[in-house]
Amino acid sequence: MKHRYLGQSGFKVSELTYGNWLTHASQVDDEVAIRTVKAALEVGITSFDTADAYANQAAESVLGEALKSERREGIEIFTKVYWPVADKRPNDHGLSRKHIMDSIHGSLKRIGTEYIDLYQAHRFDYETPLEETMQAFADIVRAGKALYIGVSEWTAEQIEAGAKLAKELNFQLISNQPQYSMLWRVIEKKVIPTSVASGMTQIAWSPLAQGVLTGKYTPDAKAPPGSRASDPEVAARMGDFMKDDVLLAVQQLAPLAKELDLTLAQFGLAWVLQNLNISSAIIGASKPEQVVDNVKAVGVEIPIETMKKIDQVLNSFIVSDPDETKSPPSRLV
Repeated sequence: MKHRYLGQSGFKVSELTYGNWLTHASQVDDEVAIRTVKAALEVGITSFDTADAYANQAAESVLGEALKSERREGIEIFTKVYWPVADKRPNDHGLSRKHIMDSIHGSLKRIGTEYIDLYQAHRFDYETPLEETMQAFADIVRAGKALYIGVSEWTAEQIEAGAKLAKELNFQLISNQPQYSMLWRVIEKKVIPTSVASGMTQIAWSPLAQGVLTGKYTPDAKAPPGSRASDPEVAARMGDFMKDDVLLAVQQLAPLAKELDLTLAQFGLAWVLQNLNISSAIIGASKPEQVVDNVKAVGVEIPIETMKKIDQVLNSFIVSDPDETKSPPSRLV
């Protein structure tokens, strides 16, 4: 495993981060979840990403249980705040001072730790003044409850404004957590240049486009049992990724991956890590073997000519419109 700095800080994260969205306390039973976390640790992954909203707070507890015997200083724990949680009452959502303070205390308790390494705004909150949000984050950092602050799926303009306020409050935003993959490149034109100017890097989620870039989904075939797309609710979120012409194009990447002695999954992860503004790619796994397989993407350098061929194969299906980076216009509760 290799590590990279997160933003313009001295904080290092593993190039692959283990994430537990859709798996812990949901699709995977706790025993398997814990074994999968242990497998991640064994292959050198030290960074772990969760959120209070995952399985309505339960995913944080499972991750905390899996990590409880680890030396705390040797791992990096990320969690997030924004989406509705708990009873979903009026203040159980957003980036108000109240919700942020309630949420950090709840996350610390569920994970079983005295501090969070990276605390992230899970989306932008249009209903709370940005000054209020950033002041709350500043106070959390000064209190030692979180060491660093990041955001997720913020636009370039929101990142610029947030980074400016953070600087004025004597702390820094060091990261953004966007969706990013061969098929979903909306951060490249505006978010990445703004992040570079603001001293921030990315922690990419869905680097395999919800599993589509693994090649396990094929045209005119049912989703494999137990896969994400076998769940109708999850499949609906995958949208255009599951169209037959996209799936056919993904199959055409297999010879390019084979040239580098990689599986399609390893190829997709290596492609994401090729971008110098990506500090880490988040992998989700439902069993230990998937983690062991994914780690083989680390350290791979894809030749420029192969990168061009990828673009040629996927050209018609790449989403690159910066306006696709967006947060809900208002809270859901």
